[in-house]
Parts: sequence; structure tokens; C-alpha cells
Amino acid sequence: MIVRARTVVPMAGEPIDDGAVAVTGDTITDVGRFEEIRQRQSGEPLDLGEQILMPGLINAHCHLDYTVLRGAIAPPNSFSDWIRAINAEKAKLTEQDYIDSINAGFAEARRFGTTTILNLTAFPKLIAAIKEPIRTWWFGELIDVRNPDEAERIADEAVEFLKSAKHWGLAPHAPFTASGRLYARCDEIARRENVPLTTHLAESREEMTMSFDLGGPLAEFLDSMGVELFEYNGETPVKHMLRTCCFNERWIVAHLNSVLESDVEALASSAKCHVAHCPRSHTYFGHEPFNFKLLQKFGFQVCLGTDSLASNSDLSLFAEMRELLRKEPGLSPHEVLTMTTLNGAQAIGQRDLLGTIQPGAYADLISLPKSPSAPDVFETIVAFEETVPWIMVNGAVVNAPKSLL
Repeated sequence: MIVRARTVVPMAGEPIDDGAVAVTGDTITDVGRFEEIRQRQSGEPLDLGEQILMPGLINAHCHLDYTVLRGAIAPPNSFSDWIRAINAEKAKLTEQDYIDSINAGFAEARRFGTTTILNLTAFPKLIAAIKEPIRTWWFGELIDVRNPDEAERIADEAVEFLKSAKHWGLAPHAPFTASGRLYARCDEIARRENVPLTTHLAESREEMTMSFDLGGPLAEFLDSMGVELFEYNGETPVKHMLRTCCFNERWIVAHLNSVLESDVEALASSAKCHVAHCPRSHTYFGHEPFNFKLLQKFGFQVCLGTDSLASNSDLSLFAEMRELLRKEPGLSPHEVLTMTTLNGAQAIGQRDLLGTIQPGAYADLISLPKSPSAPDVFETIVAFEETVPWIMVNGAVVNAPKSLL
């Protein structure tokens, strides 16, 4: 088909007025002005009218396991208090609760225009029971803090379940819950299977306190569990990880909220891993300011995620973009949209295939109403607050107004 809209925003180039996209099967085959596309292509036209046609959004860090925990935990006094609270809530959930939670999360994410999601799950065995409605990278979230001698078994068992998914990766949880052995095993598997990796790193000031002082609320929490602390002996979490693990372009590092400039410099000199930032979850926890300018200085590409609904109100990436602009007014709407499209695609090795409208890319598209009062199309996109009226995933229209059915 040929999909026409008032403005096409390809992200790989400048916006196209009175534009169109030709789709064959699951692939984009042409993009340009509508009259030019009609001359080159023979597909049936679908006119979306006064709409903006753009790539579907990419959520680079999410935990759909916890969709059912929306509003269940008030903003905590400390990060370790939140860990205690979510562990108490998780203890009440059954396997069916988790399946329902993941399905509800998928549906909500798609309503908000997300067509690709990087989802961390603590229960890889449930993947086979779920039919994902959008393009999904499943990351098995792994913890061995209670039994580090079983690191290899924990990783290998997760892989057996993850392989039922079309796209997957591994997520050793964090330096204070995953041993060096577990990180090493995950890295070994990722190299062998050519899959991405992600981890939570330097998420809270409490991790830095534990690193330097070998104490604080997080250390006390781990002590209360009767587990052996992963003590850093004066190293920051980032320096500890650089000594423990070989970061490279496979890695998506989530958060990096509590870092020194020397941490970012060392990380940059090691490898240009990708950074996933979750603006509204960051606000919920009251973390210290996210050092976006420092990451920019050292050339890191930042992508955006929603985190879980145990620390957020919904799964809208539009709201994440607005929150980032509120905190970083020096950024442009175009720049933050790049973080939810091109940068997210780059993080999973899908450059030129996702987050863009160009020949050869997957036909994952969304459209939004074009505002006649907003001269900048990128401002209109970021300001959008509703559910997305028209969505195409993998070449199939999965949501549309009745007038376009």
C-alpha cells in the first residue's frame, strides 16, 4: 500500500510535506512526496489526511512484569525502601498475575505509539505463554546475590527459556545483586549468541555511598538479607564494573544517575556502550540530576525508557520526552525524538531497520494529528498527550479510526 499524510517525518532526513510511504509486506520500499510515490509505485493509496506519519517509538528500558503495580508504592524515602516495598508486592503475585501484567503492559505501550520495546523480565519461562503484539527484545533479568556459586546455572537456564523468543538478551541486574561470575557468563553467552546485554548501573546515590563508605541504607538492606556484600573498597560502581566486566557496543547501561566525571570518561575510553535514561522514574525517586551534558561531552548516545509502573504512572514515551525537555531545556524536541527512535534502534543493532522511515526499514509506523497552530512538527509530536490513533506494526495496521478501516 501507499500511506499518505500531510507530513512524513522519516527521522533519516527532513520532514516531507504532502508525503507518502510505500509498504510491501513488512518492509518500507519507498518514501517521498505523494505525487512522486504514486508515479513510482502501484500500491493502493491510504490517505491519513491531516496527520503526521512517523516511525513507531522504541522503549529502551521497561519492566512489564510490574504493570499491575501502578500506584502501589508511594515515592520512597530511599531507594532501598523502594526495593523492600516492591519485594513485598511481588510476593503477592502469581504466575498468572505476571502474565496478565505483561499483556496489559504490551497493550498500553502500543496505545502510546511504542512499536518496539526492550523488556526486562525476571521470569523468562513465562515468555512462551505470551504473544507479544509489538516488536520485543526480551531480556532475562538475573540475580545471584544469594547464590553466586550458581551463576553459570542461573544464566544457562534463563537462556533455554529466552530462546523461545525471536529477539532476546541478558540482563544481570546490578553490581550489588549480580556477581562478577554472573556478568562474565552473560558476556560469554552474548558473544556466542550475538545478543545484546543490559544492566542497571549507578542508579542511586545509595550505591555510591555503599561503594565509598561500605555502609548506608543499601548496605544495611543487603546485610538484613544475610547475603555477602559485593564490596567495592572505595571504587565507584562504574569503576568496579569496568574492572569486572568488558563493556562494549552490546551493552545498554540503564540509569547512570550517580556518577563522577572520571566514571564517564573511563566508560567512554573503554567502549561506547549505550545509555538508557528513564526521566519520569528518575523524578519519582528524587535522584540527583541526570548528567546529560556530561554524557554528551563524551559522545554517548542516550535512549529513553519508561522503567516500570512500580515507579511511573503510564508507559507513554511522549511523556518521557516532555519530562526530559522540562529538565533539559537546552535540548530540542527533534533531539529527544531521536532518543526514542534512531538511538533506541542503534542500541539493539537495528540501525536503518527501526526508528526510521527509509527503504529497507521495517514498516513500523504511527500517525498523529497535525496541529495547525504549531509551526514546528517536532514540537507537535512531543506535545502529543493522547493515545495514538493509527498504528502499523510489521506492515500490518493494528489500530486505526473507523473511517480508515
